[in-house]
Amino acid sequence: MKKIAFIACLWMVAGVLSTHKASAQVRANININIGSQPIWGPVGYDDAQYYYFPDIDAYYNIPQRQFIYLDGGRWVFGAALPGRYHYDLYRGYKVVVNDPRPYLHPDIYRERYGRYKGWYGKQTIIRDSRDERYYEIKDHPMHYKWKGDNGNHNGWKNGRGNDRGDERGNGRGRGRGHDKD
Repeated sequence: MKKIAFIACLWMVAGVLSTHKASAQVRANININIGSQPIWGPVGYDDAQYYYFPDIDAYYNIPQRQFIYLDGGRWVFGAALPGRYHYDLYRGYKVVVNDPRPYLHPDIYRERYGRYKGWYGKQTIIRDSRDERYYEIKDHPMHYKWKGDNGNHNGWKNGRGNDRGDERGNGRGRGRGHDKD
């Protein structure tokens, strides 16, 4: 019995030592990229590598900020979609894909997510979210309320007691002519 326990202990130590490097690699690959997602992206994903657009059979590489679309039977990478697509990024349905280079296996994604074609406006996007974790995105309408805003807005929600707490800012005005959130 002692032999079995000793062998099991050695086996566990060997396993820990052999996977030590691999676990460090996994940790390095864990990514939270909320701040790099575009404001037209769907809410609810801390990590997203690609968006797939079922309506136009195209992809968006989030870290690279590149659209990937078919042109003449080959995949083209670009900063914007060609005008011929006439695609509304804010209303069109986006599927989050975290597989590496999903455009190399387009049939898989067409089959899995083809049912989402025509689902315009049925997905909450980051721009319309009031979840504070999305405020860090520079183009978000509530970015000025982001707690990571290190004072660049000179007193707006910067934690120094300069904000009145009533959404009217620091001025002495009576609120005439100023829009509220």
